[in-house]
Amino acid sequence: MKAKDASGNISSQSNILTVKTASPAVITPPTDTTTPPTGTPITNGKIVSGYYASWAAYSGFTPLNIDATQLTNIHYAFAKIGDDLKIAIGDPDVDINNFAKLNELKKSYPNLKIIISVGGWEWSGKFSDAALTDSSRIVFADSAIAFMKQYNFDGIDIDWEYPVSGGLSTNARRPEDKTNFTLLMKKLREKLDAQGTADARKYYLSFAGGASNSYISNTELNLLAGCVDYAVIMTYDIHGPWDTYSDFNSPLYTPSEPSPQYKVSIDSVVKAWISAGFPASKAVLGVPFYGYLYTGVASANNGLYSTFTGASSVPYDKIVSTYLSNPAFVKFRHSEAQIPWLFNGSSFISYDDPESIAAKANYVKINNLAGVSVWELSQNKTGTLLKALTDNLK
Repeated sequence: MKAKDASGNISSQSNILTVKTASPAVITPPTDTTTPPTGTPITNGKIVSGYYASWAAYSGFTPLNIDATQLTNIHYAFAKIGDDLKIAIGDPDVDINNFAKLNELKKSYPNLKIIISVGGWEWSGKFSDAALTDSSRIVFADSAIAFMKQYNFDGIDIDWEYPVSGGLSTNARRPEDKTNFTLLMKKLREKLDAQGTADARKYYLSFAGGASNSYISNTELNLLAGCVDYAVIMTYDIHGPWDTYSDFNSPLYTPSEPSPQYKVSIDSVVKAWISAGFPASKAVLGVPFYGYLYTGVASANNGLYSTFTGASSVPYDKIVSTYLSNPAFVKFRHSEAQIPWLFNGSSFISYDDPESIAAKANYVKINNLAGVSVWELSQNKTGTLLKALTDNLK
């Protein structure tokens, strides 16, 4: 995942968060009196996870605003890795209070699983070092277990962006990352199982994986599958501002018409993961609650596959309030990609709506995938898209 600010724009986490050295803390009750939503969590057998980004708290969207009736899992983004290769608090200004509120939420929903996600786009720089040797893997895994226990999480999610290549230019990277990632996950599985035996309970292990062929070739998906309970395939940001042409952020199927740039879709990515040995039964489909706004596009093809002068991320709530309500924007839908877009003659917006979300939920059912995972919950505070997911997973 890329770091996004409160409005959903891609940004540097270092510009959002005040990073300090955290001292051990004990979970305390939340200071506000927000009442968690009432109801019974869904029990349809599919994982419905949502990432809650720490920085959402700055805009007033706290964990107590999450509608847990629609979720089985919440992933908290992110913890970081310190210079000592141990897991550390990401943002001391909000994390401790957020953790307390997650625990308060779980009191109303005891079946809800709260997972700590480690790394992300900004904080993957030390994964290669942590995974390098057996001793470094033990240090990392032991710290992860201690962190999980201290803050009362139900498991650990590894978001290494990315093994071997990719990610920030400052990241440590090695060819050995491919095998070392597997060894790191095996060590975590071993430690989690031992802790689970001691505590007479189940602890969960997952990872977030890329949607590119290079990610598949740089990991051992067939071996990783044996270590984890599930993996979130980041089937969003399939296209975006880094491309030369405007395109769909998260198309379900690959369009058949000619395109001036590479073609890829959720369907092609899922099939590639399965072909690499990762079972459908552990594959969780990543779903975006944001879109991309491209400006300075040409009028041909209603803005699709056009060069552009600028682009930025836009949360779904802003798309609804600012663009869907604007008569200058016309809504289109691609019958093959099963995705909508908006166009006003010079601006192109690729996004997901309840209809495209429903199609993705149906895809999960048809292909017997493990479930869905949202990036990220604060970008649709009204819950429209989350309800579309759960309604169509039943």
